[in-house]
Amino acid sequence: MAVDNIRHKYQSAGHDHLFTFWSSLSNLERDSLTRQLENLDVERVNRIYKKAIATEKESANPEPIEPLPVGACESVVNDPANEKKWRSEGLKAIARGEVGVLLMAGGQGTRLGSSAPKGCYDIGLPSHKSLFQYQAERIARLQVVAEKECSKPAGSVIIPWYVMTSGPTRRETESFFTNNNFFGLDSKNVIFFEQGTLPCLTAEGKIMLESTTRVAVAPDGNGGLYAATRTPLSESDSSTVLDDLTRRGILYVHAYCVDNCLVKVADPVFLGYCISKQADCAAKVVPKTSPSESVGVVARRGDKFSVVEYSEISKEQAELRNSKTGELAFNAANIANHFYTTSYLKSIESFEDDLAFHIARKKIPTIDLKTGEAVKPSKPNGMKLELFVFDVFPFTKRFAVLEVARNEEFSPLKNAPGTGADDPDTSRRDLLAQHKRFLERAGAQVKDGAEIELSPRVSYDGEGLESVKGKTFSRSGYVENIEELDALF
Repeated sequence: MAVDNIRHKYQSAGHDHLFTFWSSLSNLERDSLTRQLENLDVERVNRIYKKAIATEKESANPEPIEPLPVGACESVVNDPANEKKWRSEGLKAIARGEVGVLLMAGGQGTRLGSSAPKGCYDIGLPSHKSLFQYQAERIARLQVVAEKECSKPAGSVIIPWYVMTSGPTRRETESFFTNNNFFGLDSKNVIFFEQGTLPCLTAEGKIMLESTTRVAVAPDGNGGLYAATRTPLSESDSSTVLDDLTRRGILYVHAYCVDNCLVKVADPVFLGYCISKQADCAAKVVPKTSPSESVGVVARRGDKFSVVEYSEISKEQAELRNSKTGELAFNAANIANHFYTTSYLKSIESFEDDLAFHIARKKIPTIDLKTGEAVKPSKPNGMKLELFVFDVFPFTKRFAVLEVARNEEFSPLKNAPGTGADDPDTSRRDLLAQHKRFLERAGAQVKDGAEIELSPRVSYDGEGLESVKGKTFSRSGYVENIEELDALF
């Protein structure tokens, strides 16, 4: 597009100030700025800003918040019969090649003291495997389990893995996978794509400049997942995640965040539950640890399913209990673990303009438009706009919720080492405690003090450990195959 046309477009949209320094720029600098502006949908930015501001004003009179209706949430915790049935249904879908996985992995390990992508982080296990490796090996093991239990030829079951990175993490994430030979997975079945960004805006909705030649941008939140599935995979590949899902015949998608070391990737129980419910979209939840736990909950806002932040629930609501069960009424803690049909993912574009982005007011380095000097503000001077992955819930016609045990499925890595909660030490502790339960459920004894790490390739969820029955393990260690357990008696 010619520069004059771009400038006219931005002038019409109210953002002609982005050309303030045009006359002083070199040809290379002009080309760089032009490319940014050409790739930016300025009308969409204006729509998002207006919707976000209007929704923020409406939040002063929010719709009533109510707990999930009776029957809206089922649980695997006390219902092994249903769990077995759902697992079988999910494994069949996996064996038919109908299941894919979306991983939200755009964040860096900044809070952990690392600039690397969070999925590269080693939580201190005996094996020193990264989060990425653990999840890759769970996929590999589940493919084998589906082949064996559904009588499929070895190597025939594939669960494609779509890894969403961000601008700062994409190159390092791809290199990490390449340097580690994709952790044993076929590289053709690991597809990288990138989370989008949005310009930072002033309080009046004007796009901010980071420098005289560059627009200030920020990631568009984990809800950017949806637009990212429609964006070309790379400059050299114009196909999209949605194209690839369609080409492979994927009907069902499991999506999750990289920082949960206990995540059951492509969990057949969750998949089977959602398929049996004919859900378009679903959420996996865990019970809250206490009324005051700072976590969002899946609930009803008005007549629609939604995630309600803990700050939106009063103390009285948080402490309210079900008169029959004694459980907290607002008990379904959201863990960013979701199910979608592919057709639902495709439909999101049709209502995306109705989704309200959330405003985060921040201190944003910028340029003084009068002097051209850099400004490092001491207080918030602008806003970043984010969409959350659960913002689509209210638009879902057939929504489902499944409660699972926290100690089996949720141990997030959020905080720096030594924090004492949601940090590398608690992640390590929770994963090794789970492996101890796997062995004990299979009939073994593990003596106090013995820490045994089981490779995900040995067992996905405690299966395949029949040979340990009656054995007592007194030594710590890491095992990559079942035979290595013999050294830990």
